[in-house]
Amino acid sequence: MAPGAPAEPAPPPPAWVGPGKMLAMGALAAVWVLSLLTYGYLSWGQGLEEEEGGPLRAQSGEIPEPSTTATSQPHLIFILADDQGFRDVGYHGSEIKTPTLDKLAAEGVKLENYYVQPICTPSRSQFITGKYQIHTGLQHSIIRPTQPNCLPLDNATLPQKLKEVGYSTHMVGKWHLGFYRKECMPTKRGFDTFFGSLLGSGDYYTHYKCDSPGMCGYDLYENDNAAWDYDNGIYSTQMYTQRVQQILASHDPRKPIFLYIAYQAVHSPLQAPGRYFEHYRSIININRRRYAAMLSCLDEAINNVTLALKTYGFYNNSIIIYSSDNGGQPTAGGSNWPLRGSKGTYWEGGIRAVGFVHSPLLKNKGTVCKELVHITDWYPTLISLAEGQIDEDIQLDGYDVWETISEGLRSPRVDILHNIDPIYTKAKNGSWAAGYGIWNTAIQSAIRVQHWKLLTGNPGYSDWVPPQSFSNLGPNRWHNERITLSTGKSVWLFNITADPYERVDLSHRYPGIVKQLLRRLSQFNKTAVPVRYPPKDPRSNPRLNGGVWGPWYKEEYKKKKPSKSKAEKKQKKSKTKKKQQKAGSFPNCRAGVCHYRG
Repeated sequence: MAPGAPAEPAPPPPAWVGPGKMLAMGALAAVWVLSLLTYGYLSWGQGLEEEEGGPLRAQSGEIPEPSTTATSQPHLIFILADDQGFRDVGYHGSEIKTPTLDKLAAEGVKLENYYVQPICTPSRSQFITGKYQIHTGLQHSIIRPTQPNCLPLDNATLPQKLKEVGYSTHMVGKWHLGFYRKECMPTKRGFDTFFGSLLGSGDYYTHYKCDSPGMCGYDLYENDNAAWDYDNGIYSTQMYTQRVQQILASHDPRKPIFLYIAYQAVHSPLQAPGRYFEHYRSIININRRRYAAMLSCLDEAINNVTLALKTYGFYNNSIIIYSSDNGGQPTAGGSNWPLRGSKGTYWEGGIRAVGFVHSPLLKNKGTVCKELVHITDWYPTLISLAEGQIDEDIQLDGYDVWETISEGLRSPRVDILHNIDPIYTKAKNGSWAAGYGIWNTAIQSAIRVQHWKLLTGNPGYSDWVPPQSFSNLGPNRWHNERITLSTGKSVWLFNITADPYERVDLSHRYPGIVKQLLRRLSQFNKTAVPVRYPPKDPRSNPRLNGGVWGPWYKEEYKKKKPSKSKAEKKQKKSKTKKKQQKAGSFPNCRAGVCHYRG
């Protein structure tokens, strides 16, 4: 909360709470109001040293929970952190304090062979569709604010499937799946309500974002409109948590709810309220110190979400899933040590993520899952838990992994297509010859099959960045273990089970395995749809939309052309038909890349 801002009043007891429950709720309300006055928003525990003071007693489950007649369908809470590094959680050895994450993970199931995508949009699209990027056309980069592009409308999203079986669906936080048309907005993709940002990043307090000089705008939404009336200059992590509390306070826990909480933290810009810096003054590197403060604030926010689930009667029938969307960015304070690489790369540091499941419904609590799990797996897993149905004609890339997580059974997943990006061909020495005539190794791609991982093209920044790298005032790569990619190198093979840090390239030792994985890549590529990566559209400028980032495409933008003779129309129709036959069912396609004009 901004200094001097009034404390937000506690939400009133929901209508479903009967008279017999009011005494307990009244006592809770008193504790709630006291904490609001003290911290500016609900806060229960800033560190383990406060244990005797009381806040962490709530965390241990001593606060009474209102009794309810639970629905057979569990409440689904998916929390997605942004750019959290693999090492940046207490139970992975970080110096950053994360008592909430540590406790929830220790009491649940830690996912220690869990993979996401290396950047924002791909991870989010795969979570919400259960499909690899090659099957949605989002293989390349992210969706830019100025691009007329979004998650394809013909994909049934997770919230849409959950709504079919009676779930109330709410999204709070970062969307980053496109918004150029109103049909692309979260509320049109299955969410009953949306409160958050449409872009990939922005100021944590003002919610403004500049994509380029002269291309700046406001980015905070309440459903389909700019949230001017709901913006009090509050730090976004705290603001989003307040909204989650309000949603839970007003919802009947006897009815199933899906909450997708996509926090902005700990993505740059590196900003945090002052009090979270107190424990990290010993960290000299300013980016690391700011990052640590942001992560501590995020950890406290998740504390508050968990308490709200208990307070309002959801917790006992809830499944909480926590995940980062990609690896950390060392230049912005994140650490993936001891993994190789960083955000934006296909090395393990870019795609192996912090993840865990916490739930009273788990059969094997307090365990570690080392089975292969991918972010696409949440789609079928959550639909199955919700007692929903997946259409037989939908080709998913995810698997139902609930029994793997809850009971410790073997994962149905044996491979992961990390990606094939036909646009990114920066490996100058890549060739069909290097790929044994099976695959053009100039193309950036990565695949995992059982223990083996193959990379082709240019996988990205490949250093190992140890903790010592953050011991200086500025970025210091002298501490890094630097690798200069060999001239002509465009294929790498690793046994990830035996060598999780990717230190020993086995591509020359096992050419037969390389060929097998190249053939698997080729098979996947045959199922790929053309890439959707259109050029910038000047109509996206917020100046043309009241200073707000938002949908800009309208049907009337299609200009009427002068009428043509029947012969001209017939000739044009024939040419158009031939072009579409070459490019498939996608308009304006060139070499597998589609440029959309709306």
